[in-house]
Amino acid sequence: MKEKVQSHASSNPIYGLGFIGAAVYFIMHAESFWMGVWGLLKAIVWPVFLIYEAFKHLAE
Repeated sequence: MKEKVQSHASSNPIYGLGFIGAAVYFIMHAESFWMGVWGLLKAIVWPVFLIYEAFKHLAE
């Protein structure tokens, strides 16, 4: 009999709230439709930029 393994991803709601906040910020500051689309794409990958900058400052 196999045991069922449960995992709880507690970081998903945090990422979701961050995505919503970043999307609102980037879209509100967009000057055109395509800048709004670009802002939405940036909101999807904002953690990449955050981690990159954190590692850059830690390496100094």
